[in-house]
Amino acid sequence: MAGTGTAAPLYPRVSFPEDPGLSDLQKLFSPQWVFSTYRSLSEREGPNPDQFRIRQVSYTPGRVAIVSYFAEWAPEAYLPSQHFIARIERGKSVEVFQFPDDASLPGLKQAAEPDAALKLVNRYVLSVRARRMGIEVIRYRPGNRAVLRYRVGRMRFYARVMRPAALHPFLKSWELIARSDFVAPRIAGHWADGGVVWMSEIPGKNLRRLIRRGIQPDPAPLLRGLETLWTQSDGDGRGRPFNLSGAYRRAKRSFTHFTRDDDSTSVTMKRIAKSLDPFVESWRPSTVAHNDFYDDQALVLPDGDMAVVDLEEAGPGDPMLDVGNFISHLRWRSRFGRQRDNDATTTYLDVFRSAAIERFKWDERELDLREAVCLFRICTNAIRHPRDDWRDRLESGLSLVNELLE
Repeated sequence: MAGTGTAAPLYPRVSFPEDPGLSDLQKLFSPQWVFSTYRSLSEREGPNPDQFRIRQVSYTPGRVAIVSYFAEWAPEAYLPSQHFIARIERGKSVEVFQFPDDASLPGLKQAAEPDAALKLVNRYVLSVRARRMGIEVIRYRPGNRAVLRYRVGRMRFYARVMRPAALHPFLKSWELIARSDFVAPRIAGHWADGGVVWMSEIPGKNLRRLIRRGIQPDPAPLLRGLETLWTQSDGDGRGRPFNLSGAYRRAKRSFTHFTRDDDSTSVTMKRIAKSLDPFVESWRPSTVAHNDFYDDQALVLPDGDMAVVDLEEAGPGDPMLDVGNFISHLRWRSRFGRQRDNDATTTYLDVFRSAAIERFKWDERELDLREAVCLFRICTNAIRHPRDDWRDRLESGLSLVNELLE
């Protein structure tokens, strides 16, 4: 057991409004509580952490809050970060667990531990003689999904871990992407009971990084890939449609909670709702679409083709919403990214938007509405990845949405 001592600092210093439905919410942002929670979980001997860092927050006011933390040590301690999670639900006590012990992702523990993962690979993917496996956590959303990068000898591939019930919809989404002009990762195997899919690595350059460096990839392959996806058939017609209404309502409920004591932002929220409420209410899926398309999910291949590496949401949706989502992510980063990247991102935003309008002959106001509703949802980043200035970032993001709608 780690030694006792004074609580290490918690960063960022987050202060959310009181929530009557979650009476213990403030505990999750108390340095002393986080420190005590870590000590109760950890079996590691040695020095106490130098600090705790909030990695991500998932919060539905009055219902549930999930906060993930990294325990971190001073560089001279030569200790890796330790990841743990706290979850609180209305009417229940706080639940805490360490990565990868996530009850909602039953395959994660085995997929994330080298010896067990090697056995899974031999059983579900291919027979390998290696005795060691390197595993890197690329992405993890507690209770939802994880992406792990595997290294076995010279081979590199990925494991996507999800709730078992999400596996079949994921495979359907992959089939839609694979039939388009986008290059999709090859599925090497899957474990149904564990909710794990193993996929090949695609040799390409991340589109977001290229844009940040001032490189302006031709938008034509991106738009062509989308266009061939939009013409796909949903097969049996039972694909899961994109739930724009639910996503919008969740974001709106959160923002209403967080801005209730801010008269200026409350006025902004009312202006946004006046335009977006009727749009969302009337919106319906029209074709197959990607439904979560943005630059960090695309790779530029050596021959100029485009690959898509994140594809869980593909199904009935809206072509213009795909483009609006892509643009809204660029617009968010052009406002909140590093200053040196902002000009390059803004330039590519204009290039991509103009190319889409010219290619598809869309009504610009209709595209504005879709970009605005996507940007509205992205404003949850101010809460999901909080910083000391999260309130200012939320207010600025909502003002940006309002500018699009004026």
